[in-house]
Amino acid sequence: MTADYQVGRNLAEASRPVGFAVVALAYLIAGLAAWAVVALLSDTHPLLVTFYADLAATLVVFGASVMVANASLYDPYWSVAPAAIVVVWLDVLTARTALVLLLVLAWSLRLTLNWAVSWRGLSHEDWRYVQLREQRPGGLPWWLVNLIGIQLMPTLVVFTGLLAVWPALTVTSRPFGLLDVLAVAVTVGAIALETLADRQLHRFAADPANRGRIIDRGLWRRSRHPNYLGEILFWWGMWLFALAAAPSWWWTIAGPITMVLLFTFVSVPMMDRRSLERRPSYADHMTRVPALLPLPRRRAASG
Repeated sequence: MTADYQVGRNLAEASRPVGFAVVALAYLIAGLAAWAVVALLSDTHPLLVTFYADLAATLVVFGASVMVANASLYDPYWSVAPAAIVVVWLDVLTARTALVLLLVLAWSLRLTLNWAVSWRGLSHEDWRYVQLREQRPGGLPWWLVNLIGIQLMPTLVVFTGLLAVWPALTVTSRPFGLLDVLAVAVTVGAIALETLADRQLHRFAADPANRGRIIDRGLWRRSRHPNYLGEILFWWGMWLFALAAAPSWWWTIAGPITMVLLFTFVSVPMMDRRSLERRPSYADHMTRVPALLPLPRRRAASG
């Protein structure tokens, strides 16, 4: 057994507070690494500096995840890194930049707290990572799957989404207008949708009477993954802010489109396959409830 997995096995037996302390220490070091990159590349365009700093921080978190033999150490990075980046990018406070800052921080805090409530400590690794480890092609080292598939890929996806936030925070010549109002409505609605969906799911899962059952109530009655829909809409809201601030940055639509592709072709299929394996009746549920958009419910075919 390698030394890193020995450390990981020992820490897996540690208490939940110790687990959070390990995460906090790893992210503190990651932040210092990012800050060092910023200091070294002070003459480079801020977007490139941020990109390199983001990669450096990701590599630190990856190293920590290898040390503790738990890829889930990366999970809060999705919501923590954007908040830190937005705070650094903010220069001039206007109605638009203040709203973008507050909405990103609200999204970040909610998503991070949702992770913290669900995470049981270093003994808890996301089932998707366990599945990837067990099903990876023979000869493909786990550290490579962890680095590229679990950590670098999401970092790149989120950075692509954040490209729209850059003009929203730095281009202040255009006044606050109707497109900003639409952006606020979409973003607030997205955060509210995610919040309500997660709350309904936690409440459903906490009831012993629902063990083995499929959630089919509230938002989950109209969409199999309303939480994912909320996450997608959040990034569309950020793009609308970019469009309001600087129409020439329309190409940052690549961010929300990338989010649509990620959730449609990766996250949703993985969750659906797992549900099918655990609950055979989920196949019928899939015929009646759409994956994301809350379209009218379909009736099961009569036979």
